Amino acid sequence: MKDGRPSSSSLVERLAEFRYRLRAFVQFSEQAAHAAGLQPQQHQLLLQIAGAPASAVPTIAYAAERLGLRHNSVVELANRSEEEGLLERTSDETDARRVLLRITSKGSRLLHKLAAHHRSELEVMGPDLIETLTRIEHWQDPLPAAHSAGRTLARGAR
Repeated sequence: MKDGRPSSSSLVERLAEFRYRLRAFVQFSEQAAHAAGLQPQQHQLLLQIAGAPASAVPTIAYAAERLGLRHNSVVELANRSEEEGLLERTSDETDARRVLLRITSKGSRLLHKLAAHHRSELEVMGPDLIETLTRIEHWQDPLPAAHSAGRTLARGAR
């Protein structure tokens, strides 16, 4: 640590850089959603519903978990998205209590347009994001080795 700041190889600095790069991508994504006429959370909802694995049931509860939102917040988001023709709700044939969400053709067109923009942006931002994540993955804390060496020396001196 120098001048009260961690050294350039510190984990904190690496995490700060990763967070910065991640946030830059999220900002791009939010701006792209707005440019396509969607609220960022609508884009995320469409993405999670369309991208659900075959083993997942695309319900409000599923979307709430994937988006990190409360159930009632996703209900409101789904209401707005349905009003705008982006998704449809259908009753689950196996469980009448559940409502399934399905992307409409309009929602699918917008989502594919956004996906292409995101892919292009990741081609630009991706290498730096990966490099930053790799630096975190390969970081090693110098303290444990120094502390164990000190304990070994202290034990040997007795």
